[in-house]
Amino acid sequence: MTHTDTSGGVSRDAAALIGRVLLAALFIIAGVNKLTDPAGTIGYIGSVGLPLPEVAYAGTVAVEILGGLALLIGFKARWAGLALGLFCVATAVLFHNDFSQQSEMTAFLKNLAIGGGMFQVFAFGPGKYSLDKG
Repeated sequence: MTHTDTSGGVSRDAAALIGRVLLAALFIIAGVNKLTDPAGTIGYIGSVGLPLPEVAYAGTVAVEILGGLALLIGFKARWAGLALGLFCVATAVLFHNDFSQQSEMTAFLKNLAIGGGMFQVFAFGPGKYSLDKG
């Protein structure tokens, strides 16, 4: 079985590209948005009791923007998928753990689901339409 097997007329590689673009957009936009309000983001990070919120902020912006761009173009996409997947699980556990609020439960589950998608990229690669070429 090759990476270009089709299912319903859509190649796996085209589906992988579409998936990467949609997932990458989330991270790139989130990272850029954090650049517009560093104080607010640093305050939010500090509000959950994480040490060195300024360092966590810088790391978060770097992971979201650089990881998102790597995912988008398919450069070291497996490693970007692993890093972003771990980031999503950590974000869910650290920031969205107040299950008394439905919106927090939803955010928790969305982060886990996005993390699952990232682990799929890590496991199966970015597809043919990437710098990594599968």
